[in-house]
Amino acid sequence: MSKAFRTYVRASAAVLFGLGAVTFASSAYACGENLLPQPASWQGKAGVEQLFQQADYDNHSIVGLWAFTMTVGSQTADFGYQQWHSDGTELMNSGGRAPATENFCMGVWRQSGPHYRLNHVALSYDPGTGKINARVNIKEDVVLDPSGNSYSGTFSLDVYDPTGTQKVAPTTTGNVTAQRVRAN
Repeated sequence: MSKAFRTYVRASAAVLFGLGAVTFASSAYACGENLLPQPASWQGKAGVEQLFQQADYDNHSIVGLWAFTMTVGSQTADFGYQQWHSDGTELMNSGGRAPATENFCMGVWRQSGPHYRLNHVALSYDPGTGKINARVNIKEDVVLDPSGNSYSGTFSLDVYDPTGTQKVAPTTTGNVTAQRVRAN
């Protein structure tokens, strides 16, 4: 038997075994409960139509994708994109930072009346050494425009040493504005 043929047989067996494992996994229930671990995003027996829904821009929620700009006085301090999720988490892609220094960071938010308060944490790296050189905390307090298409408010930014225990720069404050990014 040639080496290529043996490789083909092994690969085919692996695929068939995998299909069998999927069949077994889908029927591995006891007393009506699924005993197998589920991914964090598992939605139970929800149909596909419940898992994938078109964004509802008319509900005036901050949930969605935003093009933001942070300014201090008349100077742009940062810009980029923020994704506010319905589970109270947020992800930012900072256009003002190079990827080597870490331009993606995340936060958590809550709504209090008309205000959305964001507590955003970030790590900063030295591009030459790749070692962490600071921890950053950005807090935003924003209000959604009545149209639901923009928001504005204030931000504060604190920079700490790599351990996050000692503040290494004065607090920076400024304004933040954003425009909703739509699918079409």
